[in-house]
Amino acid sequence: MRAPAGLRLDYLSAAEYRAAQGADVLGIASFSGPTTQVAPGGGEIPVAAVSMPQLLGSPEVYEVWRSGEPVESGRRERVRFRRSVDLLFGCIALAESEVDGGRAAQGHSALQTVTDQAYREICATLDAVGYPHLLRVWNYLPDINRDSQGTERYRLFNQARHEALRACGRALNGNVAAASALGAASGSPLVVYFLASPTAPTFIENPRQVSAYSYPREYGSHAPVFSRATLLRQRDRVLLFISGTASIVGHRSIHVGDTAAQTRETLANIAALLGEANRVESAARFSLRSLAFKAYLRRPGDLPAIRAQLERALESDSRVIYLQADICRQDLLVEIEATGMCPLKIDA
Repeated sequence: MRAPAGLRLDYLSAAEYRAAQGADVLGIASFSGPTTQVAPGGGEIPVAAVSMPQLLGSPEVYEVWRSGEPVESGRRERVRFRRSVDLLFGCIALAESEVDGGRAAQGHSALQTVTDQAYREICATLDAVGYPHLLRVWNYLPDINRDSQGTERYRLFNQARHEALRACGRALNGNVAAASALGAASGSPLVVYFLASPTAPTFIENPRQVSAYSYPREYGSHAPVFSRATLLRQRDRVLLFISGTASIVGHRSIHVGDTAAQTRETLANIAALLGEANRVESAARFSLRSLAFKAYLRRPGDLPAIRAQLERALESDSRVIYLQADICRQDLLVEIEATGMCPLKIDA
């Protein structure tokens, strides 16, 4: 049976995916490491393989994005993508080990080099195929908190992303995609996957937080380039993409060392974003219990505390996956992102 039109997100085991696969799959992110062929015909589907272990349930999980509509596959340079009329899923993976020493000798690290290349190829692909508006971007880079050339690698990533987007004529504040940046396993490639549209989304900020692109220089020479959330109307529904969110109020980390309190503060920030989304898009009503969540834990041993807070706030059947990952700030123990699809209220 054909799925109803409109974007859909599922978290599935490999067996569940094989049982439920359909021709409308836009793309897949796999978690646990280099992926195998996940299904017949999977060679046409872009798969972002992230080296990041799942902490609960199946050791291998697939994040499956469906369109409910016919799709076509394509490739431009090293970007693989699949698109429907309204949406495009794409991914790229670049290994730092493949960078020659020439660029590094000019003051650029291997991470900066592959970040620059990835974002330039993504922007060129989207412009070439007519889906110029980035909605949501996921960035997974190894050793995110390690120092390199006297600077934390996350800050080097932010600098390279900033410079690549500027070179491509992209906005650096305000109208920028929702995004996450997490630390994957050492030795893994930089993996970036994304959703894009021919239509510009609405960009949402959190009244409890300083916008990430306006962070003071104490967090690095180049601020992170992302909005706290984006909204996109899609015929009879509204899509909500909430960026990686943590225990930050204003621009400062709070509840340092307290995992349960950080989780509660993170959920308060997500609730504030839902309030803003519902204010901006009055025809939709998002709630915490209507979202699909991805929770990143710095320490696997914190799973019971974080899970207890989420289960207290959500329905028992809410879609949540738990992954072990380093967070962009070393004093943060948990980061949570969310996605929602809400039917529009259509007056008779």
